[in-house]
Amino acid sequence: MSENLTPETVYLTIPDLVERFNLAPGKIHRLIEDNYLAAVRVDGVWKVPAEFVQGNQPLPPLRGTLLALLDAGYSTEQAVTWLLQHNDELGERPIDSLNDGRKSAVRRATQGLAF
Repeated sequence: MSENLTPETVYLTIPDLVERFNLAPGKIHRLIEDNYLAAVRVDGVWKVPAEFVQGNQPLPPLRGTLLALLDAGYSTEQAVTWLLQHNDELGERPIDSLNDGRKSAVRRATQGLAF
Protein backbone atom coordinates (compact mmCIF):
# COMPACT_ATOMS: atom_id res chain seq x y z
CA MET A 1 0.00 0.00 0.00
CA SER A 2 1.25 3.46 -0.78
CA GLU A 3 2.33 5.45 2.23
CA ASN A 4 0.06 8.25 0.98
CA LEU A 5 -3.14 6.23 1.32
CA THR A 6 -4.77 6.59 4.69
CA PRO A 7 -4.52 3.42 6.79
CA GLU A 8 -7.92 4.04 8.45
CA THR A 9 -9.73 3.85 5.10
CA VAL A 10 -12.09 0.89 4.77
CA TYR A 11 -11.66 -0.88 1.44
CA LEU A 12 -13.94 -3.17 -0.53
CA THR A 13 -12.57 -5.98 -2.69
CA ILE A 14 -13.94 -6.90 -6.10
CA PRO A 15 -15.85 -9.87 -4.55
CA ASP A 16 -17.31 -7.46 -1.94
CA LEU A 17 -18.55 -5.20 -4.74
CA VAL A 18 -19.92 -8.15 -6.74
CA GLU A 19 -22.06 -9.05 -3.74
CA ARG A 20 -23.03 -5.48 -2.88
CA PHE A 21 -23.94 -4.41 -6.43
CA ASN A 22 -25.28 -7.84 -7.48
CA LEU A 23 -23.13 -7.64 -10.63
CA ALA A 24 -20.67 -10.00 -12.31
CA PRO A 25 -16.96 -9.38 -11.65
CA GLY A 26 -16.55 -8.22 -15.26
CA LYS A 27 -19.13 -5.48 -14.71
CA ILE A 28 -17.28 -4.31 -11.60
CA HIS A 29 -14.03 -4.17 -13.56
CA ARG A 30 -15.84 -2.17 -16.26
CA LEU A 31 -17.03 0.37 -13.64
CA ILE A 32 -13.38 0.77 -12.62
CA GLU A 33 -12.11 0.99 -16.22
CA ASP A 34 -14.77 3.61 -17.04
CA ASN A 35 -13.84 5.64 -13.92
CA TYR A 36 -17.14 5.22 -12.10
CA LEU A 37 -14.99 3.72 -9.32
CA ALA A 38 -11.27 3.81 -8.60
CA ALA A 39 -9.30 0.85 -7.33
CA VAL A 40 -5.82 0.74 -5.83
CA ARG A 41 -3.63 -2.18 -4.87
CA VAL A 42 -3.61 -2.77 -1.12
CA ASP A 43 -1.38 -5.66 -0.08
CA GLY A 44 -1.42 -6.87 -3.70
CA VAL A 45 -5.23 -6.93 -3.99
CA TRP A 46 -7.33 -4.46 -6.00
CA LYS A 47 -9.57 -2.58 -3.58
CA VAL A 48 -12.00 0.33 -3.75
CA PRO A 49 -12.42 2.75 -0.83
CA ALA A 50 -15.83 2.07 0.73
CA GLU A 51 -16.57 5.81 0.69
CA PHE A 52 -16.63 5.66 -3.13
CA VAL A 53 -19.81 3.58 -2.87
CA GLN A 54 -23.30 4.80 -2.02
CA GLY A 55 -25.69 1.96 -1.24
CA ASN A 56 -25.46 -0.50 -4.12
CA GLN A 57 -23.87 1.82 -6.69
CA PRO A 58 -20.82 4.04 -7.19
CA LEU A 59 -21.08 7.48 -5.55
CA PRO A 60 -22.69 9.47 -8.41
CA PRO A 61 -20.37 12.55 -8.43
CA LEU A 62 -17.22 10.42 -8.18
CA ARG A 63 -16.78 9.80 -11.92
CA GLY A 64 -16.61 13.46 -12.93
CA THR A 65 -14.15 14.20 -10.14
CA LEU A 66 -11.97 11.23 -11.08
CA LEU A 67 -11.98 12.34 -14.72
CA ALA A 68 -10.99 15.89 -13.70
CA LEU A 69 -8.08 14.53 -11.63
CA LEU A 70 -6.95 12.16 -14.38
CA ASP A 71 -7.17 14.99 -16.93
CA ALA A 72 -4.98 17.06 -14.58
CA GLY A 73 -2.27 14.40 -14.90
CA TYR A 74 -2.93 12.44 -11.74
CA SER A 75 -2.53 8.67 -11.70
CA THR A 76 -5.40 6.66 -10.27
CA GLU A 77 -3.50 6.16 -7.01
CA GLN A 78 -2.75 9.90 -6.80
CA ALA A 79 -6.42 10.68 -7.46
CA VAL A 80 -7.55 8.29 -4.72
CA THR A 81 -5.01 9.80 -2.33
CA TRP A 82 -6.19 13.34 -3.17
CA LEU A 83 -9.81 12.35 -2.52
CA LEU A 84 -8.99 10.74 0.84
CA GLN A 85 -6.64 13.36 2.29
CA HIS A 86 -7.62 16.61 4.00
CA ASN A 87 -7.87 19.53 1.59
CA ASP A 88 -7.28 23.01 3.02
CA GLU A 89 -9.43 24.72 0.37
CA LEU A 90 -12.41 22.52 1.26
CA GLY A 91 -11.69 22.33 4.98
CA GLU A 92 -12.21 18.56 4.85
CA ARG A 93 -11.43 15.56 2.70
CA PRO A 94 -12.77 15.88 -0.86
CA ILE A 95 -14.58 12.54 -0.54
CA ASP A 96 -16.47 13.92 2.48
CA SER A 97 -17.52 16.94 0.43
CA LEU A 98 -18.72 14.66 -2.38
CA ASN A 99 -20.66 12.48 0.06
CA ASP A 100 -22.28 15.62 1.51
CA GLY A 101 -23.41 16.85 -1.91
CA ARG A 102 -20.77 19.56 -2.43
CA LYS A 103 -19.63 18.40 -5.87
CA SER A 104 -19.14 21.93 -7.24
CA ALA A 105 -16.74 22.88 -4.44
CA VAL A 106 -14.68 19.74 -5.08
CA ARG A 107 -14.56 20.37 -8.82
CA ARG A 108 -13.38 23.97 -8.17
CA ALA A 109 -10.63 22.56 -5.96
CA THR A 110 -9.43 20.34 -8.82
CA GLN A 111 -9.11 23.22 -11.30
CA GLY A 112 -5.67 24.36 -10.18
CA LEU A 113 -4.13 20.91 -9.95
CA ALA A 114 -2.85 20.31 -13.50
CA PHE A 115 0.86 19.64 -13.69
